[in-house]
Amino acid sequence: MKRRNFIKKVGTGALAVGAGLAVKPRRARAAGKHKTYNWKMVTTWPPHFPVLGESADYIAKWVEEMSAGQLKITVYGGGELVPPLQVFDAVSSGTVEMGHGAAYYWAGKHEATQFFAAVPFGLNAQGMNAWIISGGGQELWDELYARFNLKAWPAGNTGVQMGGWFNKEINSIDDLKGLKMRIPGLGGKVLAKAGGNAILVAGGEIYTNLDRGVIDATEWVGPYHDYKMGFYKAAKYYYSPGWHEPGTTLECMVNKQKFEALPKHLQAIIEAACAKSNIWCLSTFEALNEIYLQKLVNEHHVKLRTFPDPVLAKLKVMTKEVLDGMAAKDPFTKKVYDHYMDFKKNHDAWDVISE
Repeated sequence: MKRRNFIKKVGTGALAVGAGLAVKPRRARAAGKHKTYNWKMVTTWPPHFPVLGESADYIAKWVEEMSAGQLKITVYGGGELVPPLQVFDAVSSGTVEMGHGAAYYWAGKHEATQFFAAVPFGLNAQGMNAWIISGGGQELWDELYARFNLKAWPAGNTGVQMGGWFNKEINSIDDLKGLKMRIPGLGGKVLAKAGGNAILVAGGEIYTNLDRGVIDATEWVGPYHDYKMGFYKAAKYYYSPGWHEPGTTLECMVNKQKFEALPKHLQAIIEAACAKSNIWCLSTFEALNEIYLQKLVNEHHVKLRTFPDPVLAKLKVMTKEVLDGMAAKDPFTKKVYDHYMDFKKNHDAWDVISE
C-alpha cells in the first residue's frame, strides 16, 4: 500500500472513530433531557387544603408545565400515603421524593429546624425571606438538612398569624397555667415555660379536638383559614397578636440524593416553582385575611381580644430564656440562633426607619 493511501485511510478511520465518540455524549445528553420522571410529594396538610395544600398542588403543576411534562409530581395530602407528621422521615429515607410542610414540625429531629419556620417575637414574613434567601439562612438550612439527606426551600409564608382561639379570656400570665393548647414549635416551648401544656396536632384533627375538649385552645393561621376550619363554633375568644408566629415560612423539601441525580434544568425548575409558591402563598393570605376577619366578626359575632401588654412582655422574656437554653445545649443550634439574632438586630434597625 502506498504511503499516501495508507495515511488517507488511517485519517478517515480516525475521523470516523472520533465522530462516534463525539456522538455518544450528545446522545447521552439528549437521553437525559428526554427521560421522564414520576415523583411523589407528601404533605402535612389535608388533601388540597386551602392555600397550604394548594401550594403543594401548584408546585407540582408548575414543575410539570415548566418541564414540558418531563417531571411529573403526584401530591398526597396528610394521611393519604404517610401520616402528616411522618413527612420528614418519608422524604429523608427516599420512600418518596418530596415533602411539603413547615420546619418546626421536625423539632424532634433537631431543635434548629424551628428557626426556619418561625421564632416568637422574631422576624416577620418579609424578614424571614430576607434572612433565608439573601441573608445566609439558606446556607445554614442546607447544612442542617444535609445531615438527613434533605434539601429544602421556602415555599410560602402565612404572614403574621393570630394569637389563637380560647374558651376563656387571658387577662394575666397565670391564665395560661394548665392550659392545653395546640401550638407547635418554639411557641409551644414558651407556653410550656408559662405553665401551659403544648400539644402538637395535625391540622385536620384540630377542630375535633377543640370541640370535644381534648384541647382548651388552639392557634392555627389567621382569619381566612380559621373561618374555613370553623373554629368559631368551638371557641369564644379570638386573640391577637400572633406573638408565637410573626411570619411563618412553609417549606418544600426533596430527597437530596434524588434531587442531585436530576438534570440541572429540572433542579432549577423545582427551585423556581418553590420561589413562585413562596410569593403566591403570602399574597393570597394577605388578600383574604381581612375579608374573613370581617365575616367572623359580623356574621358569627366572634369576640376579638388582644393579649394584655404585661402578658406579652412576660412571654417575650420567656422566649429569650427558651432560646438561650436551647443554644446552650447544642453548638449547631447556637450557630443558627446567633446568626438569626444578628440578622434580626440589623433588620429591626432598618425596619424602624422603613416601616
